Amino acid sequence: MSHISQASIQNFVHTLVYVTPDLFDTPPPSALTAHEHIGFELGWDYAHRRLVPPAPYGLEPSPLRNGLLAGQAAFGVRTLEATRHVRKWLQLRLHAWLRGRSVELHQVTPNSLAQIDVSHCPITRQALSSATLESSDASIDRVRNDAGYAAGNLAVMSTKANHAKAAHGFHDAIRFVQRIEAGGSVGGIAGLTAAQWSRVAVLCSFVEPLPHEEACALPLLVLPPNRLRLFNPAQALQAFISRQLLTPGWAQRAARFEALLPGKPVKRAFQAFFHALLPRVLEAGRTDDAQRARWAVEDAWRNPLVMKRWAAFARLLTGAQCEALVAKATARKLGTQVVERLSEAQATDGWNLDSRGYVPHAVLMRRSVPVRARRTSRGADGMSPQAALPLQ
Repeated sequence: MSHISQASIQNFVHTLVYVTPDLFDTPPPSALTAHEHIGFELGWDYAHRRLVPPAPYGLEPSPLRNGLLAGQAAFGVRTLEATRHVRKWLQLRLHAWLRGRSVELHQVTPNSLAQIDVSHCPITRQALSSATLESSDASIDRVRNDAGYAAGNLAVMSTKANHAKAAHGFHDAIRFVQRIEAGGSVGGIAGLTAAQWSRVAVLCSFVEPLPHEEACALPLLVLPPNRLRLFNPAQALQAFISRQLLTPGWAQRAARFEALLPGKPVKRAFQAFFHALLPRVLEAGRTDDAQRARWAVEDAWRNPLVMKRWAAFARLLTGAQCEALVAKATARKLGTQVVERLSEAQATDGWNLDSRGYVPHAVLMRRSVPVRARRTSRGADGMSPQAALPLQ
């Protein structure tokens, strides 16, 4: 940009109102729409990491390009590190902006994406690659498709699994499994086998509230990804017990958990279930590979006896009792992961369920004055605290 004068850059930044209040105190003649504002913010954040959006989005005239140029003028070489998860974060936001999808940016951050990262696809079980343009590339998916990109609704899987899953949910996946097993779709559907669609079904079921009886009848073919929010207490209990087998000391923890159960019939049913699950996990052999240990636990749930005894145990409990048991066991430090109880409103905060995960059209078209003093209002990680959707 050496051929552009400093005065031109300053005028450009003034026009877009991303300057400190002492330099420009009057509002612009026409405020940006929320859609334009979101695009500008995204371009600004690309510049703050010294990155450019992929072609053609960073080249064609748009609010995104305006934000990019303004950010480049403001930051110069004083930029933040562009880690792999920062790039994924920007890619996610770009993809959402182009489709009008909502992104909740208070909790969906590069750090949160790093926390949900995995080495293997939970659906296909293939090792995940990065930026190779292959079907094995890691992709961030909204597990519940009628919700936006928000904390508790995101999981990492292969591009192949993400494209196959598309807008399908729990009941769609169940139908695909039935069709394949009936011989109606030899070779699978959308590139996934019956076993893989079964995992899609279970993954989707975590974030779709189900009747307690139905939730008790589902095998845990996929352990819940980190930070995914579980809406069915029976599955939360199922995952809590299954994870015990992933770390040493499970025998002592299982005994202490059993002591929390209400009454002898429930305790006997738990013992019968656990003694059916344990041998199937041990059959896979001892391993120091955490991923293979996880698969061994998931595969144990395919055994009919395990499912029969699990259903008999789980149906002796109500949903409220399942939730209370997980809370008590967690309080006694019997869990292998942190478990946090959330109200329904907290669990779906930022999901935009009313608009099915889209930013409502009325919000997109709403005009507002862009945020000023960008450099003084951002946090230590360079994120704008007022970037969450919808804009107020």
